[in-house]
Amino acid sequence: MKKIIISAVAVLIVLTVTGYLFISNPPHWLLDGAAKNVLSGMRLKVNDGLHAVLVGTGSPLSDIKRVGPCIAVIAGKKLFAVDTGDGSARNFRLAGLPIGALDAVFLTHFHSDHIGGLGEIMLQRWVAGAHKKPLDIIGPTGVEMVVDGFNRAYKLDTKYRVAHHGAKTVPPSGAGGKAVPFALSDKEKDFAVVYDKDGVKVTAFNVMHLPVKPACGYKFEYKGRSIVISGDTAYSESVAGQATGADVLIHDALSPRLVNIIHDNSALLADVTLGKITKDILNYHASPEQAAQVAQKAGVKQLVLTHIIPPLPSSLLNNAFLGAAQNYYQGKIIMGVDGMLISLPSNNDSIKIRKLF
Repeated sequence: MKKIIISAVAVLIVLTVTGYLFISNPPHWLLDGAAKNVLSGMRLKVNDGLHAVLVGTGSPLSDIKRVGPCIAVIAGKKLFAVDTGDGSARNFRLAGLPIGALDAVFLTHFHSDHIGGLGEIMLQRWVAGAHKKPLDIIGPTGVEMVVDGFNRAYKLDTKYRVAHHGAKTVPPSGAGGKAVPFALSDKEKDFAVVYDKDGVKVTAFNVMHLPVKPACGYKFEYKGRSIVISGDTAYSESVAGQATGADVLIHDALSPRLVNIIHDNSALLADVTLGKITKDILNYHASPEQAAQVAQKAGVKQLVLTHIIPPLPSSLLNNAFLGAAQNYYQGKIIMGVDGMLISLPSNNDSIKIRKLF
């Protein structure tokens, strides 16, 4: 009996030591297999159609579950980004989006939370694609200043990378971005086609985000499918007009009820401006109810909310955030989260939604 116990203990010791050595110094075949599995899963594959990936659904308020505002749009073989908030480049990778294949960035306006990740997006697109031409940054008047600022800020970094990797890997001519400005009049419902290539049409339109001006939204059209992105806006008739008959409306949303609770308790945080800011932001973002009214008026097939204010620590608060929104829209309202893929296949009228990470 003692021999059996001793043998069992010996086997246990051997297995423990072997396991420890295996974990602390795993064999190459295991590491190689893991690397292949990870890398092969880092490329999003979609069928021909119009697709939107909610890369970032957050706001300037700190949110552990959401990065800054950014929506990737795939139209056929084209890949775009609408806004580039902090963390956009990281989530591009997590979603399996080939950042080196990015064709252009569209900016809705120049609030810091919508442009904070632009430098990193431009850099990673350049490096990943060995591009010889800068990335087109399309936006309303003022985009020139934004792009020039990021190009200047990354000038030294560009120099370092060329010196390290060589001009063949990272061609100096392809670094940074190129501003492509457009102008809209002061008329509330003014719009303009700002991109029309390879069957992809993008229309920019004014939205209500005063005192921020210019501020716009975008409508993407491809093979009979359409997605409208509101940008930051209060209730806006122009959004309803552009979204009329669209498949999907992706609209920003702020819950006045929840923001007011933060306002009422702002003194608990050592931030002397939080009380004032949480009062100010109420008038230039749409509430979930207002977004629902816009969607109903436009007759869109699907409403997706993004730019969620305030941060929600748990999805159990989704109903509190939505309030009475469902009373104003006959369709289903989706609470957008980082990594959500919205797919509109080109061969039918379906709308498919799933999480990528």
